[in-house]
Amino acid sequence: MAEKSEAPLQFQLRKLGHVVLNVTDLEASVRFYTDVLGLQVSDRYPDSMVPGGMVFMRCNADHHGVALVGGAKNNERSSLNHFAFEVATLDEVFRARTWLRKQGAPIVFEGRRRAGCQIAVEFQDPDGNNLEIYWGIDQVGTNGYVRPASEWRQARTLEDAVANLPPGQRLPLFST
Repeated sequence: MAEKSEAPLQFQLRKLGHVVLNVTDLEASVRFYTDVLGLQVSDRYPDSMVPGGMVFMRCNADHHGVALVGGAKNNERSSLNHFAFEVATLDEVFRARTWLRKQGAPIVFEGRRRAGCQIAVEFQDPDGNNLEIYWGIDQVGTNGYVRPASEWRQARTLEDAVANLPPGQRLPLFST
């Protein structure tokens, strides 16, 4: 990693947005998080989409605050897949990408994955932990409506994510 710069950051992390855990028994973990902690399931990826399957859960209007990926080895128990930070503007995601590149942080993905539809840059810390900075995660309304999979718009660059927005995702007219 590069030395600390005296220049101020061009983005500000607003909150810890979500945590993704690798788990040994996906259904037992889903039961724990829903029955014991009261989280609600927003979406599921089948084994064909993510080996071991994946379940997205929420405790507020954000599409997911906790996600679980099945298939961890029994001797591993549970491990961190990644955790994510939300920023207030789309411009901040672009500025974060520029900053991370300048700092030598390995970028492992940028753009939009699928469920949640947030635009993000994913990178690693010095220990190889996966982190994400994102904007625009779907919000789940009081009626429980979750965007159907047919509206997800996977993108492999930030520019492509902006050019191919899912229905209802709007770009800000200006950034702050």
